[in-house]
Amino acid sequence: MATKYKNLSDYDVNLIPSSEVLSNQQYAIAVADWNSNITYALLDGAYDTLIQHGVKPENIKVVHVPGAFELTYAAQKLATQPKYAAVITLGCVIQGDTPHFDYVCQGVTYGVAKLNASSDCCPVIFGVLTTNTLQQSLDRAGGIHGNKGTEAAVTAIKMANIVW
Repeated sequence: MATKYKNLSDYDVNLIPSSEVLSNQQYAIAVADWNSNITYALLDGAYDTLIQHGVKPENIKVVHVPGAFELTYAAQKLATQPKYAAVITLGCVIQGDTPHFDYVCQGVTYGVAKLNASSDCCPVIFGVLTTNTLQQSLDRAGGIHGNKGTEAAVTAIKMANIVW
């Protein structure tokens, strides 16, 4: 979680499984094209982090959707395919002058939470920025607060490799 006291991209690499484990796993990323200057930076962070830790490029599927609200549908389709260890959702919703922000944020948050509560799918990671300003989004998409995409990829790796 980003705060002014914590960079999103800081994590303990010792808590990540070995690259031998990750080289055999497949991950999916659903990314919203709305606010693409932000979401594609998040995608770069997530993709690069997965590769850095040993996931093979051919084992990463990227699906583009129009906006953040559509992430739930894409994540559901991906998560129900048993080949994926985890699905990462990446999007950006910036507060505007209408309640549209509230409805989109609530919908995508509820949708991802509902997928995670389902026993029929893999972990679905919430990598959606919900900010008040464009600058706050930039700060969290490779800016002064790191990259939420990196955080989402690390979370996906950790959740996919929980030993029950």
